[in-house]
Amino acid sequence: MNIHKNARLTPLRREDMARDVVEGRLSKADAARTYGVTAKVVARWVERFRIEGSAGMLDRSSRPKTSPKRTEAAVTDAIAALRRQRLTGKHIAMQTGVSEATVSRVLVRAGLSRLKDLEPAEPVRRYEREHPGELIHLDIKKLGRIGSVGHRITGRYPGAVNRHLGIGWEFVHVCIDDASRVAFVQVMSDQRKESAVAFLEAAIAYYASLGVKVQRVMTDNGSCYRSKAFRTACKRLGLRQIFTRPYTPKTNGKAERFIQTSLREWAYARAYNTSHERNAELPRWLHRYNWHRPHGSLQSKSPISRLGFDRDNLLRLHT
Repeated sequence: MNIHKNARLTPLRREDMARDVVEGRLSKADAARTYGVTAKVVARWVERFRIEGSAGMLDRSSRPKTSPKRTEAAVTDAIAALRRQRLTGKHIAMQTGVSEATVSRVLVRAGLSRLKDLEPAEPVRRYEREHPGELIHLDIKKLGRIGSVGHRITGRYPGAVNRHLGIGWEFVHVCIDDASRVAFVQVMSDQRKESAVAFLEAAIAYYASLGVKVQRVMTDNGSCYRSKAFRTACKRLGLRQIFTRPYTPKTNGKAERFIQTSLREWAYARAYNTSHERNAELPRWLHRYNWHRPHGSLQSKSPISRLGFDRDNLLRLHT
């Protein structure tokens, strides 16, 4: 079992305390003062040590040895079987003769409280394009502007001292290549169609500078991506636009996962005093991500390695 973070006695300390009393080095009262516990606690562990030895110093489950009012196994099996026939809780209670509360508790323990729990688990479908540029993923993350160090750093609960109410938002537009995981990010003032088109053009230009020709772009069903302006931009750039399944973020999982990484390692990594300071750190972090950070899905290699670049190429690229 896990030991409470404030526990005064670990199993080893309990044994030392019990031995001190059993072997006559300390009285129970002296042991209580020495080990910072009550005499009653000392007596309990001494008694266990005398009966069970070192094995008795371990924590035990607080579950009672007997539960006379526990629902019979035959009833719980019947409840689970009826639930698999997609009966409601009230119907099951009527069929089995127990209360709805009992049915609810049994279903929770069985992991059948929701109807969707009856459906077989959808298999995980992982995919990866073979060549860089075959598919890029686009998404947007909204971040609050920074007026001062906030609750994530200071520990204040959100809203406790809301001195920056109405300060506004920034929108982090992200793009990641499916095959190489090379990413491109820009912080923009909104998520309207004009910003989405401008970001798309900048992303295509960035990948072109690395020798990658983009063929397809995957987006969610946001209004900026569904707009005529964005479709026109895709056509002009020779891109085929692919939409994710509605209400299924995992369809665009690579972009979603990259957003989590960027929040953890950049946006929330340290205390920024202003939004400008946070945005100034973005290019440095993005360079580390693309060129130096080992990626788990790439056998601990950096994303840029999928494009055949190394550090010598980096020097030539920027000269």
